[in-house]
Amino acid sequence: MNRSLVSLTVLGAAGLLLPVAPLSVAAPVAAAPEAAAAAQAVPVLNGDFAEPVMSGDGPTTVGIAFWTGLNQRYSPTASGRTDGSHAVALQKDGNTLRQRLRGVRAGARVTVTYEDSPAVSKECTGEQVVNGQPYAVTGSGGPVSEVTTAGDPDRAKGRPGTGRWTGRAYEFTAGENEPMLTFTTRVTDSRTHVTCSPMIARIRAVEVPPDLDKTVDKTALGTSEAYKGNERESTLHNAAAACNGENACTFRPDTRTSFRYYDRARVVGEAFVNCTRNPLEHSRLLSYAERGHDSIAQTYAAANLPLNEVAKLPTSGVREDDEKRVKERPMATQFALAYERTWQRPWQWFSSDQRTVVEKIQPGEVSWVEMQPSRERVEGWFVSKKDDYRLHAVIDGPSRAVPDRLLQRTGPMSEAEKQRCAAARPMTTTPVGADAPASSSDKGLLKIPAPTAPGARSVNRSMPLE
Repeated sequence: MNRSLVSLTVLGAAGLLLPVAPLSVAAPVAAAPEAAAAAQAVPVLNGDFAEPVMSGDGPTTVGIAFWTGLNQRYSPTASGRTDGSHAVALQKDGNTLRQRLRGVRAGARVTVTYEDSPAVSKECTGEQVVNGQPYAVTGSGGPVSEVTTAGDPDRAKGRPGTGRWTGRAYEFTAGENEPMLTFTTRVTDSRTHVTCSPMIARIRAVEVPPDLDKTVDKTALGTSEAYKGNERESTLHNAAAACNGENACTFRPDTRTSFRYYDRARVVGEAFVNCTRNPLEHSRLLSYAERGHDSIAQTYAAANLPLNEVAKLPTSGVREDDEKRVKERPMATQFALAYERTWQRPWQWFSSDQRTVVEKIQPGEVSWVEMQPSRERVEGWFVSKKDDYRLHAVIDGPSRAVPDRLLQRTGPMSEAEKQRCAAARPMTTTPVGADAPASSSDKGLLKIPAPTAPGARSVNRSMPLE
């Protein structure tokens, strides 16, 4: 059997490195140099079909860990493999072998590599395997690839095959988050024994992830998704409830899609307009605060549903409520612990501060203060201990990694401010004689009564004219 060997390192679901093993690739897929450089490993759970541990050589029809579909499993020896990986024969009755590719986002370019062989079952007749056996492979959003295994012309019923393994590659662009990888047999002959069907082994995958969009606003973080095994949940409730226990779930951040940024600037406090002819200088106290946001709460809001108690994180914007949730919500603790382990600094759900600034405002100018808060966005998964529930979440909060920006600014008045400065001061009217000239001047020549207090001197120094 001729094989070209390619080494791929594949990450496990728990962030552990799986052993590097050779892959047989019959026709390597050409890729652009920049795409090859950007390729990243995708965890294919139990890609060697070794779990659960099996006794004997098979075939055994049992559930294969992390895969959906009851198919026949063979030991490495029975399937004719020398790399220690088990093999699966696809059921002929329309059953499929499928798994969601964890962590892959919509738009990613995914390459799946695996090996196939005609059935090794001793129940096969020569004509059933002489020209190979057909099956299909597809990924969500990708084309259906119709494949036929290599032929096995030397077979006779009653004698098991030794396996004619051929390396394959299948490429697709993910049409959804966590795309489903599916293998389906095309053997439909009712005379074919159930175990005489095409075989799959050693599944691996890599991806070129889509470009990260950093322009998404913190108030529109997208729709959270929940899964139980390979099935998408219709609501977030069950997954959130599963993670509501103190140590029920672990948050796994995706460092590829997590980042720090400065938010858009906003004015803090009032604008001071100097309408006088002289410079002004004064001090004032500024107070400002930041809150957290999360995609779980936004998903409930987008569906016009009240936020379920088990799904609440400290992102309500009400300080008292959020302080209480920090202490009482297990998911808040799970997230904060994972964040600190990954980035080696504590997470903060909210922040507030005060600053005293001194303003010097020139005549005809305006003074104001703007703030650009530093924030962090973390994307990842709440995963239950048994990996049966997964809940995707994006959380955005004030950052401790870099300081906020306070911009103290002065500038020319706007036209409206100029008009305000030119406006006359409030006055009342003179209803009688408003247009008459002023009367004669009062020079203080009228007689003023002398003071009556003992010892007081008169201050009247004017003498009336006779």
